[in-house]
Amino acid sequence: MNTYQAGTYDVIVVGAGHAGVEAGLSAARMGAKTLMMTISLEGVAFMPCNPSVGGPAKGVVVREIDALGGEMAHNIDKTYIQMRMLNTRKGPAVRALRAQADKQLYQRAMKKTIEDTKNLTLLRQEWLKG
Repeated sequence: MNTYQAGTYDVIVVGAGHAGVEAGLSAARMGAKTLMMTISLEGVAFMPCNPSVGGPAKGVVVREIDALGGEMAHNIDKTYIQMRMLNTRKGPAVRALRAQADKQLYQRAMKKTIEDTKNLTLLRQEWLKG
């Protein structure tokens, strides 16, 4: 069983989904000693349902994350299997780029990015129910 030593980390991120991954990478890249905890190492940045990034709503969020130095857009560029411009018959305001990812490749590439990031420790941890 792993134990946490008080004062060892500056930032602790609980969960390694899209938001947790971006939070952990951001903190580590700013120089904070960061611990990212997850229940499953195989579930890091895993896309359980729709393996797409972009589109009319999510595309705005992805561009904002990218502008702040995030990893999601870089990772989808490395792992997409199809990229398509949506709403091409409509005006420019509603057009949106969407990429469909290879789910396993996206997850493995993001996990490798985490493992290769200085100041970031990925830890599998189970939580006890209260």
